Amino acid sequence: MHYVTDVKHLSGYRLLVTFEDAVRKVVDLQPHLGGEIFEPLKDLDYFKTVRVNRDIDTIVWDNDADFSPDFLYEIGAAIAEPTATAGGQAR
Repeated sequence: MHYVTDVKHLSGYRLLVTFEDAVRKVVDLQPHLGGEIFEPLKDLDYFKTVRVNRDIDTIVWDNDADFSPDFLYEIGAAIAEPTATAGGQAR
C-alpha cells in the first residue's frame, strides 16, 4: 500500500505526486473527474487547491474529494531522476 508525501500542481489537471518510496509521478486526473464529488475539481482554480492530508495519506480538496494513493501510483507516469556521474555532476 502506498501513501502520498507531497503534491505540486504542474499544469492543467496534472500533478506531481511524491510517494513514500520517494518515487515521483506525474498524474493526469482530467479523465478521472466524473461524478458529483469531483465536479468542482473541473474548475481549474479549485483543482489547484489540492493538498496532502496526512491523516489519510493522500491528496484532498476542501469538498472532501480524494483519490486512493494506490490509484494515483498506478495511473501516474514515473519521472526519471537524474543520475550522478563519477565527477558528482548530474547528467
